[in-house]
Amino acid sequence: MHIDLLTREFPPHVYGGAGVHVEELSHALARKIDVTVRAFDGARTPGDIPALAPGSQGSLEVAGYDVDSSMEGANAALKTFDIDLQMAKDVHSDLVHAHTWYSCLAGRLASQLNSIPLVVTAHSLEPFRPWKADQLGGGYNLSSWAEKDAYLNADAVIAVSNGMKEDILQAYPQIDPEKVHVVYNGITMDEFVTPADDDPAWQVFDRYRIDRSKPTLLFVGRITSQKGLPYLLKALPLISKDIQVVLCAGAPDTPGIMAEVREAFAGLDRERGNIVWIEEMLPRPELNALEHGCDAFICPSIYEPLGIVNLEAMACSLPVVGSATGGIPEVVADGETGLLIHFDQLRDGTGTPTDPDKFVHDMAAAIDDMFSDMDRAREMGRAGYRRAQEVFSWETIADNTIDVYEKVLHG
Repeated sequence: MHIDLLTREFPPHVYGGAGVHVEELSHALARKIDVTVRAFDGARTPGDIPALAPGSQGSLEVAGYDVDSSMEGANAALKTFDIDLQMAKDVHSDLVHAHTWYSCLAGRLASQLNSIPLVVTAHSLEPFRPWKADQLGGGYNLSSWAEKDAYLNADAVIAVSNGMKEDILQAYPQIDPEKVHVVYNGITMDEFVTPADDDPAWQVFDRYRIDRSKPTLLFVGRITSQKGLPYLLKALPLISKDIQVVLCAGAPDTPGIMAEVREAFAGLDRERGNIVWIEEMLPRPELNALEHGCDAFICPSIYEPLGIVNLEAMACSLPVVGSATGGIPEVVADGETGLLIHFDQLRDGTGTPTDPDKFVHDMAAAIDDMFSDMDRAREMGRAGYRRAQEVFSWETIADNTIDVYEKVLHG
């Protein structure tokens, strides 16, 4: 079997959970079948493509594409479609598998052009991200159209959680529920081992003046509405000042939300202190050291199909305080591997809490609760590690994905 994986992100250009998913899935699939990855951000060098494990039965090739120079100054959605057309032209395989709206048009066209099945994986849904209009302008209409057309015509849709499956069927009720298959995101545990004592990655603590002797809460995520960072920033003045807070937050969706975060952080730094903001995207070894050196992880998302960041935290034995939305409750076992913040949300696509003040206060209370008993927190972290290892291995995810391929190819 030969499949094409179409994606916005692929190493060395990965900035979100969908990119991590495609990177790891492609490696796991290539141990069993032939895989060609087609990605944005230009050609890859041989050094960008890791060697497959000995004994692999498949193969892995990667093709990268750039926006044509004639599209300079065009709307971002049109630039996306420019690359999608290039991708679709090059697809020659048994099946095409598109990830996120960025590659939906490429997948749909390649499927029609070559009369091959189309599989789409939902990492997010445009109808539930109306704030993207601030980022794309009229291009949001185009991204929404491309996604909808691909989903309604796909031979199979993969949801990364049961919560995401519910969202897909709400957003696109025309889809036959039998065509929607739940296949979780995975985690490669070997990539999250504790660094050796002399590993230079630990220097990230000194570089950012993070005190390893203090109880420390960690946030890792992009600055977008869906990640809930503005709510976290409102909760932090309410928690114990003894808790050191580290925010790894960058890649803002819009200048407006970046300005909001800057203003909130300045106020926190002035009035509360004991808070560190890391704007840069840390190298993986340094982020791994940071996660191993902190005491708990916070995920305040108001929209999260599954939440790879929570899996990564659990792989580092960090207990998670997370909002009970989307697929997060399928990852974080409440009271066992962390604490969930239950709240009601608007179902208008924004995910806005119906009672924002209560959401903020409950978040602060959950954080304080986590840090009130560090022995319990450490046990939750150990339980989270076991859960990540047992339930979310990439070998299992690859097998389940191939099962979906087999169903659409052979019935």
